[in-house]
Amino acid sequence: MKYCGEQGCKSLISSGRYCADHKRKRKEKVVYSKNKSFYRTQAWKDLRSFVYERDKGCCQRCGKFVFGKQAHAHHIVPVQIKPSLKLDADNIMMLCNKCHPIVEEETMEKYFPQKKKYDWKL
Repeated sequence: MKYCGEQGCKSLISSGRYCADHKRKRKEKVVYSKNKSFYRTQAWKDLRSFVYERDKGCCQRCGKFVFGKQAHAHHIVPVQIKPSLKLDADNIMMLCNKCHPIVEEETMEKYFPQKKKYDWKL
């Protein structure tokens, strides 16, 4: 038995680092379940590394050098629109973690336009 790792907590625990009151919550990764199996395939991993080398590890929007988890592979034409292009190297570009949400939003507006809720005419 040992004490909880939280400062000032006097609870005794048998395993782990924290008691039930102070246990850390895990952040969930946002990967859509229908695409999760595709992004774990060896073909995708090989293509992603090829695109990373082709783009010399630089973000194609801002030019910043990225590596590791900061390097995001983005489908130019979404897989939902054209599934045949999901393993096409010309359809994938490297982006940094800052630019990827911006480009993703632009892509969604282009391929999935939504009607405006309000038409503000003054």
